Amino acid sequence: MPKISIDPITRLEGHGRIDLFLNEDGALENAYMVIPELRGFEKFCEGRPVEEMPRITQRICGVCPIAHHMAAAKAGDAVYHVDPPPAAKKLRELMYSTFFVADHATHFYALGAPDFVVGPDAPKAERNILGVVKKVGKEVGAQVMQLLQENHEAAGIIGGRYIHSASCLVGGVSKPITEEQRDRLVEIAKNSIEMAKFSLQLFNDVVLGNQAYLDLILSDAFTHQTYYMGLVDENNHVNFYDGQVRVVRPDGEELVQYGPDEYLDVVAEHIEPWSYLKFPYLKQVGWKGLVDGIESGVYRATPLSRLNAADGMATPLAQAEYERFYDTLGGNADAAHPVVHATLATHWARLVELLYAAERSLELAEDPEITSTDVRTIPTETPTEGVGIVEAPRGTLTHHYVTDENGILQAVNLIVGTTNNYAAIDLSIKKAAQGLIKPGEAVSEGILNTIEMAFRAYDPCFGCATHALPGQTPMIVSIYNHERELVQEIRRD
Repeated sequence: MPKISIDPITRLEGHGRIDLFLNEDGALENAYMVIPELRGFEKFCEGRPVEEMPRITQRICGVCPIAHHMAAAKAGDAVYHVDPPPAAKKLRELMYSTFFVADHATHFYALGAPDFVVGPDAPKAERNILGVVKKVGKEVGAQVMQLLQENHEAAGIIGGRYIHSASCLVGGVSKPITEEQRDRLVEIAKNSIEMAKFSLQLFNDVVLGNQAYLDLILSDAFTHQTYYMGLVDENNHVNFYDGQVRVVRPDGEELVQYGPDEYLDVVAEHIEPWSYLKFPYLKQVGWKGLVDGIESGVYRATPLSRLNAADGMATPLAQAEYERFYDTLGGNADAAHPVVHATLATHWARLVELLYAAERSLELAEDPEITSTDVRTIPTETPTEGVGIVEAPRGTLTHHYVTDENGILQAVNLIVGTTNNYAAIDLSIKKAAQGLIKPGEAVSEGILNTIEMAFRAYDPCFGCATHALPGQTPMIVSIYNHERELVQEIRRD
């Protein structure tokens, strides 16, 4: 069977390849996202004190270290049966919100925008952040860099440093913030809200204002009906730091809502021999293979999933954008709750979340309790077992630790956002390739990049999901006909 390999795939963290198999007529037969990196981080955490986990798990990668820092701290709280003081929880969430602003902005401008702002068929040398700056102007590029710099600064004020923060401890945080620091955090949050509003307007003008892009977003090639997962507060509004995990069906009906210590009752992990990455699925529905639909246990945990799983946003500007999102894209007209199944709409959902994170940062920074010096509850109980869950930018992140009576780790399980989405990523790649590869037609660089857009919407982090160093970087795509004759070669050196 003829095979096309896209190796490596681009604009992601980690290493992977896409294998496309064609039938004798030249149409797509099957597609796989292959992750050839060995998963091993959980194993070498065993034997370490659980209080080390907020420091060492964030070394999994430099893209989303604060997500692991936060999930590990919450799991440590659960292991020691300790509840941090209110000010500590607010400082954690404030740092996490500033991290979300920076992370979502990075993906939109550096990883996603080259496809929409520059164009999916543009020369590959231009499909990057420099190409985006050339399109939108140097002034906008400078504003984006300022947004990132300021939110890195904000996270550093609370966490001690932006990359590999040091503030979260079992039972709270290591230090309070001063009134002067709070004033700076308020200023940064206000700037972030304005830049988030600008980014949404840019998306509206450049993407939604382009009928070809809107058609691509809503096309069947980039649509899958799956279950959706996301963390929600007591009002079923999106929350990144705390709450219950809510899962809704493809028709918008709630399937289940569960707490961190109940995740094993809801989620199981399937293994395939051709990849090191696992395939989580919903136990209640079951593993039916790499297929979508209400009978399949495949679910998604992305910015789009969080919006689909929630009843709204917890801040006013983001709520208005949430409503415009569903008014524009429609969702299921007959659903109890609106659901959008268009994978590429994840980019828009990410910007809605960017605005929410900026607004939430301002709310927390202006909270009078945020400068309280009561920021840690010292653990006194014997450690046992605990689970911590937060929403990473890429999806629901679960840390599960089991310790002995001395707090030494006996077992560790991590289910990260990209792992949650692995089955859906495979589905998206296959359907996009089926829609784009036509028998008898040459497969261009633009077509391969558009296929890559199917996984890029998920903002995958395979270093995070597999905990290993990335592999080689050159790529040669060789296309053979059904008689195994070389008909085309595309190089990415």
